[in-house]
Amino acid sequence: MSLDQATVRRIASLAHIRVEEHEVENLRQELNGILGWIEQLNEVDVTGIAPLTGASGMALAMRTDVVSDGGYAEKVLSNAPERLGDFYVVPKVVE
Repeated sequence: MSLDQATVRRIASLAHIRVEEHEVENLRQELNGILGWIEQLNEVDVTGIAPLTGASGMALAMRTDVVSDGGYAEKVLSNAPERLGDFYVVPKVVE
């Protein structure tokens, strides 16, 4: 399938995209390239392969819900201007 300039203008109009006259030919070439890739994909034999309609039928990998500090407090606090133990020291905001 090959698009002509009138079709490109119509697509741009339907998509509410302003396309200047000097951009139409470049856009036509790009769209034709995309359609060429789609035609190549249509040539792939997919007989016997069930379509993937979504991931809702798959079970998610579960992990134990454990609260931790990450185990690398020194790395996190290495750039702190001032610290007290494993905590940042910040100026008092409310009196």
